[in-house]
Amino acid sequence: MVNSACSKQINSIVEEVRKAVIGKDQMIIKVLLAILCKGHILIEDIPGVGKTTLALAFSKALSLEHNRMQFTPDVLPSDVTGFSVYNKQNGSFEFRPGVAFCNLFLADEINRTSSKTQSALLELMEEKSITVDGNTYKLPEPYTVIATQNPIGSAGTHNLPDSQLDRFMIKLSMGYPDHSGEIAILKAKYNSNPLDSVRAVADSSSLMALQEYISGIYIDDKVYNYMVSLAAATREHPMIKLGVSPRGTLALMQISKGIAAAYGRDYVIPDDVDYICADVFCHRILLSSKARLAETTAAEVINEIVKSVPSPGVSAK
Repeated sequence: MVNSACSKQINSIVEEVRKAVIGKDQMIIKVLLAILCKGHILIEDIPGVGKTTLALAFSKALSLEHNRMQFTPDVLPSDVTGFSVYNKQNGSFEFRPGVAFCNLFLADEINRTSSKTQSALLELMEEKSITVDGNTYKLPEPYTVIATQNPIGSAGTHNLPDSQLDRFMIKLSMGYPDHSGEIAILKAKYNSNPLDSVRAVADSSSLMALQEYISGIYIDDKVYNYMVSLAAATREHPMIKLGVSPRGTLALMQISKGIAAAYGRDYVIPDDVDYICADVFCHRILLSSKARLAETTAAEVINEIVKSVPSPGVSAK
């Protein structure tokens, strides 16, 4: 697949999702790139800003088998992973797949369920497989989890464990639409549902071809050094108690390749890294008490690091 064909297909997917998600182009692009880089997405925001609509629009545009689960307090791990049942006729146990067996799994309000159920997602997010009663079952390819959650501090929510947060490639927030965007939403939903107009412009095979192409995007040693330097800076910053893990650096590398492909390049430049760094790193760091007292946000700290770490001299041709 040549560069122009890759970027053209990415643009066609974005255009379809835009029919249902109005005024959030950057959000759409970032979610799509995470999917194309085989990552998972966490969307944290208040109710009613279109988080679920975004996920459903992608499932339609990409023609993916999708399942949605509302993570209420009574959801059990077996509801997600599946379970074994005894078959009297043949005298053996048979596996019944859980809701996670699909291509696109929407975990709605993930932080409303118990920590035990949240932990059921650890293996499937990291290894894309599920182990039940000692037997391991592979999940379909391609596979992506899009999880939504209410802001920290909402009543009846449980904080996600750090090990699970680290498995999300990016964490995003949709935010309120601007004035003109909200008017456009009202008009679009005046007498119909914009989701109904989203058509499939890709399928599993074409999506996996895009993923394969993006995985081969070239990265210069100077850019490798730059990404590692950014991660190292988070481990030494006085405002950060816990820095970015190597898994976070790997996620930054993977999605930077996706950004390069979206721009029609077959190589990564530092601007690609800078564009997505905060979305990859912010949920992976733990701020110090000094930062919390100063009311400094994770995004502010990461943006400061990006500005302070010297960028290598690699530019677009």
